[in-house]
Amino acid sequence: MKEYGTEALRNLALVGHGDSGKTSLAEAILFSAKATNRLGKVDEGTSHLDFDEEEKKRRITIRTSLGFVEWKKCKINILDTPGYADFLGEVVAALHVTDAAVVLVDSQSGVEVGTERVWRFAKERSLPAFFCINKLDREHSNFTKAYDMIRERLAAGAVAVTLPLEEGEGFNGVIDVLRMRAFRYADNGSGNGTEEDIPAEHMDRAQAAREKLIEQVAETDDSLVEKYLEGGELTGEEISAALRTGVVKGSLQPVFAVASGANIGVDLFLDCVAESGPSPIDRGDVAGAEEGVSRKPLSSEPLSALAFKTISEAHMGDLTFLRVFSGELKSGSDVANPKKGRGERIGQLYFILGRERNETGSIPAGDFGAAVKLKETKTGHTLCESGGSFLLRDIAFPKPVIRTAVVAKNKGEEDKIGNGLSRLQEEDPTFQVVHDLEVHQTLLHGLGEMHLEIVRQRLKERFGVEVELVKPKIPYKETIRRTAQVQGKYKKQTGGRGQYGDVWLRLEPRGRGEGFEFASEVVGGVVPTKFIPAVEKGVVASLEDGVLAGCKVVDVKAVVYDGSYHAVDSSENAFKVAASMAFRKAFLEADPVLLEPIMEVKVTVPEEFLGDVMGDVSSRRGRILGTESEGPFQVVRALVPLAELYKYSTHLRSLTQGRGLYEREFSNYEEVPRDTAEKVIAEHQAAKEES
Repeated sequence: MKEYGTEALRNLALVGHGDSGKTSLAEAILFSAKATNRLGKVDEGTSHLDFDEEEKKRRITIRTSLGFVEWKKCKINILDTPGYADFLGEVVAALHVTDAAVVLVDSQSGVEVGTERVWRFAKERSLPAFFCINKLDREHSNFTKAYDMIRERLAAGAVAVTLPLEEGEGFNGVIDVLRMRAFRYADNGSGNGTEEDIPAEHMDRAQAAREKLIEQVAETDDSLVEKYLEGGELTGEEISAALRTGVVKGSLQPVFAVASGANIGVDLFLDCVAESGPSPIDRGDVAGAEEGVSRKPLSSEPLSALAFKTISEAHMGDLTFLRVFSGELKSGSDVANPKKGRGERIGQLYFILGRERNETGSIPAGDFGAAVKLKETKTGHTLCESGGSFLLRDIAFPKPVIRTAVVAKNKGEEDKIGNGLSRLQEEDPTFQVVHDLEVHQTLLHGLGEMHLEIVRQRLKERFGVEVELVKPKIPYKETIRRTAQVQGKYKKQTGGRGQYGDVWLRLEPRGRGEGFEFASEVVGGVVPTKFIPAVEKGVVASLEDGVLAGCKVVDVKAVVYDGSYHAVDSSENAFKVAASMAFRKAFLEADPVLLEPIMEVKVTVPEEFLGDVMGDVSSRRGRILGTESEGPFQVVRALVPLAELYKYSTHLRSLTQGRGLYEREFSNYEEVPRDTAEKVIAEHQAAKEES
């Protein structure tokens, strides 16, 4: 492959709602540019980019794949991202390192919740964008409706560059509004359009679209606006140059009519990307993590590269995907990993096309590639010149929305499971492992049930250990609602020296979240000062294993205010036991209650599902805080007990035909309703008796 300068690079991330045809478009791009010798099909399991066994089995994209093509003197890098919310972290990482977003919109469904979400991420990074209205060869496709939705809900600067000749099963051609020519495509998927005159019955529509295009591109330049308003004709060169200016600035978003599965209209899309898409240089200086620090996107600058993805393969070890933002990454060179504070030796480098690896000696500024067997570098780490400290901005990965507990199927494999989970977490920062000492479980946190199931499958395939995903325990807590004071006396005589400890303890409720406090009001030496710390230890030990359901006790104040001792038989241990006895007795007399974690949830759904979602949230003991509109979607905000959110992401997907999304974060602890508390306590007692 020839070498390309930074100005000839075009970096695209294909994003969109699930099943909008991102991988099919990527496959059509690869085939049209002769990067592959056949048109890969997701449904047939022949995709070059969805090569993971789980992807083939499920017929969906699970992890971002990298590919590249050469087109019109440019090298176009393609990041094909997943569409399912379970793998949103892959999308966020891809948008963080790309120079332009290609947003796919299903011609039947139009703009969906997932489309809105990825568009929001793209706008947060001020990314130039292209829109592809896809699957125009399907029944009930509607280009105009989808186009209007894009302009109304996402981008007012969206402008049609190609139009469909026909739609539905007869779709076989498009109109190029820039050149005012039509292109027909054979049904063999070759992607080669035959140029012809625009049919008379489509001329009015084509001219109206061209007029709109000229009107919008003229607004990118004051001299063009003046020329246009005075009735002057803009030349083709002026229109193309102005379109590129608008794309790079983000004021214009070209829209294309395509059928990626049949490879129709894809070549014209690639023409526009090569001619009007931003190069890394167009995106400007590369901002560092430190305010005011940046580098120019040139190979002559010092090195800065970001590891945005890590995968591990049995025969090759770790493969780290990198975007070089400045400088040049060279095989055999020494570089720095400032986040780890260590150096890294760069071994073999590759340009990646799906599963294929093309060996290269270096990766220039603006380009993508991969390195093998990096020892220190993980996803999200920066590489810079040896001895340097330059850090690129972190990738803002989404927070987990689901948790499950993991247990080994076979005893004795806990260490292997721990090592495997640790490795998988390094590869995927949206997946978290927490060893929760409070509930005595290892918990996996992720973005969806499928996300965690993929983790389970990879543990088995790569590390040879099998685990079960089970319902996690809820970290209930216990507290009191009124004050109680009791005596705790521990007296034991065994023939020799005995044990004697006597304390009077007062328990008082504290405000929610104020925690535990211990105090002594002992006077006159009735309990010697040297035994007071033992009393505190006895109380603190009791906090960890509550009286009602064995849960941690919170928000109480314990005051020792009286007692007695024996000159010979009293000891620290005796007073510790006496304090523990007093605590448990006082706790039961102080109107004890269970507390449960409450999550604040944000559910985004199309309006037609609003009633169903609100009813479902209420049935989960949720309190609706309010609803608001976000474009065509409704956002429900509510407080819901964590106990009611097990597998909620999967349930929501079923409830909304896959069109609902939700986020959650911890809010506070609240009292558990009496009937629910009784069930929890009964379950605890039953488990205790069984053990």
